[in-house]
Amino acid sequence: MVHIVGWGHTPFGKLGDMSLEDLIREAGTEALAHAGVAPGDVDGIWIGHFNGGMVPDGFPASLALAIDPALRFRPATRLENACASGSAAVFAARNAILAGEARIALVIGVEKMTHLPTADVATALGHASYQKEEAGLSFPQVFAQFAKAYFERYGDATEALAMIASKNHANGARNPLAQLRKPLDVAFCAAESDRNPMIAPPLKKTDCSLVSDGAAAIVMFADDIAATMPRAVNLRAAVQVNDFLPMSARDVLAFEGPREAMRRAMQAAGVGLSDLDLAEVHDCFTIAELLIYEAMGLTEPGRGIDVLKEGTVYPGGALPINLSGGLKAKGHPVGATGVSMHVMVSRQLTGDAGEMQAPDAATGLVFNMGGSGVANYCSILEAVRT
Repeated sequence: MVHIVGWGHTPFGKLGDMSLEDLIREAGTEALAHAGVAPGDVDGIWIGHFNGGMVPDGFPASLALAIDPALRFRPATRLENACASGSAAVFAARNAILAGEARIALVIGVEKMTHLPTADVATALGHASYQKEEAGLSFPQVFAQFAKAYFERYGDATEALAMIASKNHANGARNPLAQLRKPLDVAFCAAESDRNPMIAPPLKKTDCSLVSDGAAAIVMFADDIAATMPRAVNLRAAVQVNDFLPMSARDVLAFEGPREAMRRAMQAAGVGLSDLDLAEVHDCFTIAELLIYEAMGLTEPGRGIDVLKEGTVYPGGALPINLSGGLKAKGHPVGATGVSMHVMVSRQLTGDAGEMQAPDAATGLVFNMGGSGVANYCSILEAVRT
């Protein structure tokens, strides 16, 4: 078993005074201090960073050595798998520990985005799609195709998408690290307006995640030394599933890659949906969260709205989802997102989530996705009770 024993997390948002190196240093320093780990005891460093041309730093792994001179000569590796780059780094560090190549790992996810015009960010993120068929499409346009297909097959889902946006904005208001901390009601999110323009029909501004700067970090320990720590969260299962890159090769509404990743992870952990106390999932667009409900098995295809109307996915519901505000309100600095999700669930399982806290949370799910359901990572985290 591998354990998360400490974490760090910058605010997410427009952090114009912080460079990529500053973000790496701040999150990594906080995580090591929180874990009570001397930098010289770290066996390896893993950095999740998408980039896609957003910054000139295409080789940033060794920037982590600026955290402390004692990290010099430690192996450091950058991982990239689109919007799941952070989880790619978490999984690589976990695998190194399980293989006996490391006992203490530092994982940092980071992205610097807000210095660019939105159109340039869209172009960079578009590199994560199938260029032969999808070149020139922004990711709002990509997920608008999912939404159009959903509307055509199951009927107008504007209300469901607006409920997801409103829920996540309300959750983000309770997260001091979130980029947007202003609640928005369902009526506002449902209606096109000057403040909520259409971005890629039928997706409006409130249906889209944010352009963000930020970093998150975790310290991971091998099983035999985790018992010495003041806190530990078991990484009980970790599953990666990749699907075909071209959207034309898939039934996009079946969301088969996400479905299989979550199914396999819960099977590996020996848990079912009723055993989960919360989940942080990849709501890059509201339609993605709606499809994740259905892929997770919370409801039948086309009936994702039911778990919203029943309150299942809200705070206090049977399975609250994105208590942090999700990518929609917390923010989406691409390489940081997967690590941030692991931080947020770990905080819940150790009773350290402040106003976001789910009562008596013991088991949580993380689902982080790269591309249009292509690189799918699912973790099951479990509180260590003493």
